[in-house]
Amino acid sequence: MTKGNINVSVENIFPLIKKFLYSDHEIFLRELISNATDATLKLKHLTSIGEAKVEYGNPKLEVKIDKEQKTLRIIDQGIGMTAEEVEKYINQVAFSGAEEFLEKYKDSAKDSGIIGHFGLGFYSAFMVAEKVEIITKSYKDEAAVRWICDGSPEFTLEETTDKTDRGTEIILHIAEDSTEFLEEGKIRELLLKYNKFMPVPIKFGTKTHTLPLPEDAPEGTVAETEEVDNIINNPTPAWTIAPSELTNEDYMKFYHELYPMQFEEPLFNIHLNVDYPFNLTGILFFPKLSNNLNIEKDKIQLYQNQVFVTDEVKGIVPDFLMLLRGVIDSPDIPLNVSRSYLQADGAVKKISSYITKKVADKMASLINENREDYEQKWNDIKVVIEYGIVTEDKFAEKSDKFTLYPTTDGKYFLWNELEEKIKPNQTDKDGNLVVLYTSNADEQHSYIQSAKDKGYEVLVLDSPVIAHVIQKLETSKDKVSFVRVDADHVNNLIKKDEPIISKLNEAEKESLKKNVEETINDKKFTVQLEDLDSTDAPFTITQPEFMRRMKDMQATGGGGMFGMGGFPEMYNLVVNSNSEFANQILKTENAEEKEGLIKYALDLAKLSQNLLKGKDLTDFIQRSYQNLNK
Repeated sequence: MTKGNINVSVENIFPLIKKFLYSDHEIFLRELISNATDATLKLKHLTSIGEAKVEYGNPKLEVKIDKEQKTLRIIDQGIGMTAEEVEKYINQVAFSGAEEFLEKYKDSAKDSGIIGHFGLGFYSAFMVAEKVEIITKSYKDEAAVRWICDGSPEFTLEETTDKTDRGTEIILHIAEDSTEFLEEGKIRELLLKYNKFMPVPIKFGTKTHTLPLPEDAPEGTVAETEEVDNIINNPTPAWTIAPSELTNEDYMKFYHELYPMQFEEPLFNIHLNVDYPFNLTGILFFPKLSNNLNIEKDKIQLYQNQVFVTDEVKGIVPDFLMLLRGVIDSPDIPLNVSRSYLQADGAVKKISSYITKKVADKMASLINENREDYEQKWNDIKVVIEYGIVTEDKFAEKSDKFTLYPTTDGKYFLWNELEEKIKPNQTDKDGNLVVLYTSNADEQHSYIQSAKDKGYEVLVLDSPVIAHVIQKLETSKDKVSFVRVDADHVNNLIKKDEPIISKLNEAEKESLKKNVEETINDKKFTVQLEDLDSTDAPFTITQPEFMRRMKDMQATGGGGMFGMGGFPEMYNLVVNSNSEFANQILKTENAEEKEGLIKYALDLAKLSQNLLKGKDLTDFIQRSYQNLNK
């Protein structure tokens, strides 16, 4: 038997391990199973190249709990270790690596959301164990050995006859403050969280399997059962299989395996696979989003060599794709560092750019393959596309190939198609293409109808980020402006060189404007006289495009230097000076009657814009009923 001290200069490294990784102490199981998996896959490689003259077979890992003995065992059938290798890899390399890691990152440990991921490997066991044993036998023809350490720098190493088959068994003697890790439910939870897709089968207990009945079995025959290994993981998840070998059903099955509580099918998926200049595989799913920007649950999961790492993938996945679901697996993402370093890492930026390009290419191919199907799904995917246009320039550059612009008539146009359609009728006197849109087709129905009566197309742009999208399009496209249909009277939405006939002289207009302003006496409204068609509404409320858009942008983050946080609502009250009602106001001499007419017309205009609420709405209804009885 050998006794000795582990090659480490910091005497109290065990308390350090526990202190700095305590908030994430459950990762010990992931680390030990990752090591066991590595040992198994190393053996597979050595047998395949003929270096290990042993039968690889069908090895599996096993996790065992013994509540009475207060032990947790992780057993593999992998490469194993000789006494010399235990001395090298456990007593020297692993521990010095642990020490170096802690020294380097202990100051930022509390702030780094992914500290410890693959950082300490084997020695993370001491976060939960008061004593750790290793019983291991190498695939080489050498004696098995037992290593024991009680959490101090001292260890014992001796030969043992307790193990005759190759592989390694780690025995954790669980500490009193960590007995939760002797509960079957807790260990199952951790195995499913971190090791659900490990590439080697993991046995955790047994389960009862019902054998199929023979075809000629008599009626009433009871099927026999047998106890079989309970394999808790799926060693070959969909992202590790070539897309050509997967059906749509395979992708759907995998989606529900990832997210068991999601009962709705995703719309489509994107299979990622790249091996240069970095390694990355994965599958992204587009769920049905509509206008939902909630990204709090069922996020994209990040794996490293099929080991779950985190679902906090900000910095690796572009912001706009955080709305998607799925898996990304890459051995090239640096994990045992603080998040700020992660985002600045060159490899991470390349990965993010690759994913962006892949999604853009997929969108373009989907619309080309089946335009009708893509149009039907547009409302469920538009928020991702539009968010991408705003936040990722490279994505925005490609977006004209797959961004749709739906109209109030249910038609869908790509940008070049829309431009061709509206250019003849919606180009203003200065040569600008004016794109009209509604954010709510029901609330803005009368304005939409007025625009359609003039032969204008009206788009339906109603996503939460549309104000930002419009701003981006206006700056990236030449001589294009977007105007919501209720931003002005229809005659002024697209300025044309058309003669205007006025029925009132300047003095009459001045008097009309004064009457309306004095009666309304509300700073929210700017009175604006317009010489419109005599059949147009006498009063129309509009909201200036710039002011309303800035408020919309501020509501979803942004709003520019103006900071529209507490900015008041501002409206234009367009008074049709050519209407019969304008004449009626001027002719009415009774001040009270004149005030009643103006207020009633204003209430009607407010009602059309959904601005009449509360007491004002109640009073308006009562007055309307009283007028019926006159």
